[in-house]
Amino acid sequence: MTLPANDAFTLGFPHDPARIGLPSSTKIPFVSSPKARSPSASLRSKHSPARQMSVEPQPSSSSAASRPSPSHSHHSNGTANGAANGSPLRQRKKFKASSSSTPSATSARASAAQEKSVQQPVDWEIPRKTLHSSIGFLTWYLYASNGNPRTVVYVLSIALAVIVPADILRLRSSRFEWLFERCLGFLMRESEKKSTNGVIWYIIGVIFVLSVYPLDIATVSIFILSWADTAASTVGRLLGRYTPPLPRSIPLIPFVPFLRLPLAPRKSLAGFIAGSVTGVAIALGFWGWYTPVRDAQLDFHLPVALIGAVEETLPAQVAEIVQHGIEWVRATELPIGRWVGLGTLGTVCGLVSGVAEALDLGSLDDNLTLPIISGGCIWGFFKAIEYLTGSTASV
Repeated sequence: MTLPANDAFTLGFPHDPARIGLPSSTKIPFVSSPKARSPSASLRSKHSPARQMSVEPQPSSSSAASRPSPSHSHHSNGTANGAANGSPLRQRKKFKASSSSTPSATSARASAAQEKSVQQPVDWEIPRKTLHSSIGFLTWYLYASNGNPRTVVYVLSIALAVIVPADILRLRSSRFEWLFERCLGFLMRESEKKSTNGVIWYIIGVIFVLSVYPLDIATVSIFILSWADTAASTVGRLLGRYTPPLPRSIPLIPFVPFLRLPLAPRKSLAGFIAGSVTGVAIALGFWGWYTPVRDAQLDFHLPVALIGAVEETLPAQVAEIVQHGIEWVRATELPIGRWVGLGTLGTVCGLVSGVAEALDLGSLDDNLTLPIISGGCIWGFFKAIEYLTGSTASV
């Protein structure tokens, strides 16, 4: 766009005449007039290099007084600072931003990185875990002394009738909340201080299994709640950072993607293994050593008809070797069938214990879901054996 030559067009911004090499004036001529230029101006335009004009903020009077002459600033700033005064404004801002990194900002970033590297102290919840696991020993004593489960349910129901109103009052009264946490706060988690106390769900779960399941299965489910959950939590806090977290879900039935069990990704593989191993030890110790009340169901024997059918399909020499092996096992009287039954039971109880402890069922507390789910799965396993073999337990 070409503007008409007119001396009336002027740029009405304050400027520094000495910087751009123009005579002292309050305004910069926008378009040169056709008047003849002075000899000094013509001589200066021939010998001085071309200058690029840039718009900068008006400097203060003190900085303007200390600024060097135009001839020196054009060359020295361009070589020393790496950005000439005539360079575009965006480049100079970028240069100033890159050079504005202060030691304080660097130290702040270093301290933040150091805080991330420092591991948070582990809350082992020793008083809570002690109370949690002691219920298992109390249950074992009651089972060994032939305690009546109805009496236990009655006592737990009375305790529940006292704890529930106290917990409601704790959530509604700040004064009672202060007194309650002053006395029993060391047994509570931080997440429970603004929600329902976990002891309530614990008692409800124990009452349910004692009222619904057979006594031995109810006892084992309380053991899993008391000891497998404690082992999974403790080992997960100790070794969880060295193992990967659990997946969000696993298939309930292999190769069936639409039936999946939701797991808690916040829990680790170390805790899952600890809970599973504890479940195996509980099942083998209780039914295999302490009270073998289900040996009739756990003593597996191959049917004679099945053995005969397998021998008929094998070659004569191989069938003869199989027959001699079966006779040798019978002659030694080794309890192979019982070992197989206990091994199968331990594997099932271990998987049930680990998976039930790792389930993520939303707002449901694991103190409620763990004994109910584990006891129900173990009872279903024995019902399946009873259906397939026709044997029953001597409970």
